[in-house]
Amino acid sequence: MLDAARAIQPIIVEDRRRIHSHPELAYREQETSTLVRTRLEKLGIPFQSALAETGVVATIKGGMGAGSCVLLRADMDALPIEERSGVSFASQVSGVMHACGHDAHTAILLGAARLLVERRAGFAGTVKLVFQPAEEGAGGAQRMIGAGVLTDPPVDAAFALHVRPSLAAGKVACSAGPQLAGADAFRITIQGRGGHAAEPHKAVDPVVIGRRWCWPFRLSWRARWIPPPRRC
Repeated sequence: MLDAARAIQPIIVEDRRRIHSHPELAYREQETSTLVRTRLEKLGIPFQSALAETGVVATIKGGMGAGSCVLLRADMDALPIEERSGVSFASQVSGVMHACGHDAHTAILLGAARLLVERRAGFAGTVKLVFQPAEEGAGGAQRMIGAGVLTDPPVDAAFALHVRPSLAAGKVACSAGPQLAGADAFRITIQGRGGHAAEPHKAVDPVVIGRRWCWPFRLSWRARWIPPPRRC
């Protein structure tokens, strides 16, 4: 298998550089999606497209009967960054760049598709190939799940990879438990309590709380005014 992968390395590199020079932001991956569909069609692999706008899911059924369903996933979107690398295949789109390796992820999965379809007679079950849009904070994975990529047949296990420049070429690293990082959003509601400026210790000032604990997060709060007791 390793020799076979090395044999198609030029194709994988060509696809990666083509995608890199034509980066597209979340849900705009039209050219990338077209390349994916073209490659799958040439390989004779059935697929569904236009999932979550630009997503593609292909299915390879093994020739040895029923079995588990394994999902392989790659992301396709780029980032709003100006490329200044100077390489011959640098981004041709102003202000957009594949700075997170999604060009490589997509090209690698297309290479895996070629290797798997050529060997489908030798395994049982199903392999799903998911080319996901909008990984960079725009919720593409959730929309692909909503489009049914985990069903028909149901997925037993899912795998993905991420390039790592600090890792030597030819090496693969893995570990148990969470890896790398993710991005999410949350909202905090602070219920304040009014008081006299001379007695701040008797009040709950949401501004102070927000500045101390929630900066630089975007904060919204609902303050509730409780007047201080009247004294004669």
